[in-house]
Amino acid sequence: MHKEHLRSADDVVAWARHARVLTPADGQWLAGRIEHDRPVAGELLRRAQDLREVIYAIGTEIARGKRPPAESIDSLARVHADCVARARLVPYGAGFVWAWDPKEAPIETILGPVTLSALTLLTQADLSRVKQCQGDHCGWLFFDTTKNKGRRWCEMEVCGNRAKQRRHQSRKAGARPLTPPAGRGLG
Repeated sequence: MHKEHLRSADDVVAWARHARVLTPADGQWLAGRIEHDRPVAGELLRRAQDLREVIYAIGTEIARGKRPPAESIDSLARVHADCVARARLVPYGAGFVWAWDPKEAPIETILGPVTLSALTLLTQADLSRVKQCQGDHCGWLFFDTTKNKGRRWCEMEVCGNRAKQRRHQSRKAGARPLTPPAGRGLG
């Protein structure tokens, strides 16, 4: 069962702030912009949901050990190209990074870093570490950083604990009482 977490443009900005896609100042500015510019808010929500679905389609196939659909890869590449077209390369440390100005490209300021992260994972990571949570009704994708690639849940504190509780309850329910059947003694 899928629960929609991105129900409004405000949710997208809140997620981007939490994920540190946006600086606090950029997040505050964008929150004000979408409050007063409903067309931008609507487009941000639609494009963020579309991008999430594309990345999820790619990730679930990789987690299953399959090749992702070409149309999903092409869609991710198109969104990335659109975002990079609105970015600048700026000095950072000893190198450069892509940067977006939220005043000039409010939507790309959020989607650009997300597409860049997804493409970096696809081109530079060990894709056998992309997993799908085995928790009931979860399905989240995660990158397994354990030494033996044995992680099963998105978060042990959430889905892992629920699975352990279910196993415990199942064992407890399946245990037979130590009392003899009615009418029979132990000896």
